[in-house]
Amino acid sequence: MSTRNWRHVISLEDFTAEDYELVVQTTCSFREVLSRRNKKVPTLQGKVVANLFFEPSTRTRNSFELAAKRLSADTLNFAPGSSSLSKGETILDTARTFLAMGTDIMVVRHQASGVPQAIAQDMDNLGGTVGVLNAGDGKHEHPSQALLDLFTLTTYLNLNYPSASELKGKKILIVGDILHSRVARSNLYCLVTLGADVHLVAPPTLLPKEFSSYGVTIHHTLSTALEDADFIMTLRLQTERMGQFLVPSLREYHAQFGINRDRLVKCSPNVQVLHPGPVNRGVEISSDLMDDPRLSLIDKQVTNGVATRMSLLYLMGASSGDKII
Repeated sequence: MSTRNWRHVISLEDFTAEDYELVVQTTCSFREVLSRRNKKVPTLQGKVVANLFFEPSTRTRNSFELAAKRLSADTLNFAPGSSSLSKGETILDTARTFLAMGTDIMVVRHQASGVPQAIAQDMDNLGGTVGVLNAGDGKHEHPSQALLDLFTLTTYLNLNYPSASELKGKKILIVGDILHSRVARSNLYCLVTLGADVHLVAPPTLLPKEFSSYGVTIHHTLSTALEDADFIMTLRLQTERMGQFLVPSLREYHAQFGINRDRLVKCSPNVQVLHPGPVNRGVEISSDLMDDPRLSLIDKQVTNGVATRMSLLYLMGASSGDKII
């Protein structure tokens, strides 16, 4: 049984196996809700969820907004281009403005690491009950993406009765731009805690040696890393974060580390491929493989995002002390 305080969800570093199991089971309940004709429940009725996205996003922002609306919460959306940030307002002042509007949960995304934590600390210092959820910060973490990946993996292994314990002993390979990936860091905390056999593969410039401290196996050659893999998580090359020459070319990267059908022959017979999106088709993964529902779980990741984020907002709302219907 999870004993965590769910008021803030900033990092998965201190999540326990029981916490992950609670998320999986709660998400299962909301998956059932989303299968109904009436997909809305009054769980967060009267609550205000503010999406503070200081960094552009399509999937994550819309997924959180839909999740909040399915829970009957009122939503506020923030975009920096049309905000007072351009007039010199600080990030904390922006958060306090949304606090003054009656916000109960702030979903924060920022290109710099540590911003969600700073906002959470400021909210705590003000003595309120506002919760902060990290929707991705710099190269730090992206908890909700790792949790929806977890749900996607567990439901593939057991559709009707998924459990976080299903991942124990499964070989999961993460390939790509691990250096810049907040998704990779959150997934590492999750998968290692649950006993998965986690392997990382990338060029040395995108996979520093310090990642071995997570308790994983590091490779720099794709062919050996693929052997008997049950799942492959591919990551986008974040060229916008690359301030130096880290890969010779996109074509050469695909030749050495891109995932295609031919390379899957080394993997488990039932191997499945994932990607957090957005995808550079023909770079991290071939288009035909990405679009093949027999081998790709990418569409399911997007679908599972709404139910997973509903479960997080529900757990955070329940921790505020108010009765959740």
